[in-house]
Amino acid sequence: MTIQQPATRPANPRFSSGPCAKPPTFTLQSLSGAPLGRSHRAAPGKAKLLEAIETTREILGVPADYKIGIVPASDTGAFEMAMWTMLGQRPAEMVAWESFGAGWVTDVVKQLKIEATTHTADYGEIVDMAALNYDHDVCFTWNGTTSGVRVASGDVIPADRAGLTLCDATSAAFAMDLPWDKLDVTTFSWQKVLGGEAAHGMLILSPRAVERLESYTPPWPLPKIFRLTKGGKLNEGIFRGETINTPSMLCVEDYIQALTWAKSVGGLQGLIARADANAGAIADFVAAHDWIDFLASDPATRSNTSVCLKFTDDRITDGAAFAKAVAKRLADENVALDIGAYRDAPPGLRIWCGGTVETSDIAAMLPWLAWAFEAEINA
Repeated sequence: MTIQQPATRPANPRFSSGPCAKPPTFTLQSLSGAPLGRSHRAAPGKAKLLEAIETTREILGVPADYKIGIVPASDTGAFEMAMWTMLGQRPAEMVAWESFGAGWVTDVVKQLKIEATTHTADYGEIVDMAALNYDHDVCFTWNGTTSGVRVASGDVIPADRAGLTLCDATSAAFAMDLPWDKLDVTTFSWQKVLGGEAAHGMLILSPRAVERLESYTPPWPLPKIFRLTKGGKLNEGIFRGETINTPSMLCVEDYIQALTWAKSVGGLQGLIARADANAGAIADFVAAHDWIDFLASDPATRSNTSVCLKFTDDRITDGAAFAKAVAKRLADENVALDIGAYRDAPPGLRIWCGGTVETSDIAAMLPWLAWAFEAEINA
């Protein structure tokens, strides 16, 4: 028998894993301070770009001697830039437990053709980070956006490593504690945890990464948008807001407003607490319903942002079709938008729980998920 539709709907049904929900206080009017129609190299534009960089440093606790740059093409561009400019000096350890990590493996093995050892795990599992050779360069995602699995901590990364660690942290930054002393290159994009606009990436370099850039020249040609050095030295301007190509100052203003909101809710620890509360509400729901479970098998490595779920009811004969039908039913009711599993991931749902999502909206959506499940089972 199909249960009745719940009486309460989420105030904001946006649970997409990217672009993610805007901060709760967002309005178009809040962007009125953007220096539109001005050169990004004029004083107002440069000041905004530097503000975005330094407020990022403040909230994330990035050390003063680390460089932070705004670069083209979102997190993908930032991570590609790092791989193409720094890898090749020594062998690489490529780590993949979801689709984006697998993409970095393809670049290194098939495009750059670097000597590499590849470590993989199925969706819902994670590679043993202690088994890697950290005298090689190690490339990994901190949080698997498409698998709902994250690195539990950076404790196994040795302080005396000879290689660099390159970390794609795009769905982890602003929602998880990142151990900066264990990360040499860290990348993320604005449209994830802070719900910013797309197409801009952040590139954070440790002193060890800067030393690699200044002491090593890769054997392949580099396009203009990848060039981080000039005359054998780091192009410092990039890390003061003098971007390689033209950024959108409207997007920059949007990111600054998101950072301002983040400070208002307690900065990094406040954002982590909000994400944990959201993921905790889903954990309580899963514990109370035997037809759904987490894709991530180990609670210690479950993401608190990209929460991936699978249906476990024996009556389901076509998992992919069933999951799509549930997601469509929820979208048609305007209670949960864009929560289908990533196309390359196992069938199921993916619910974004980052800090811009209100726990009250998660709580209001979950009874609708139970309704949609029953409706599809009895269809």
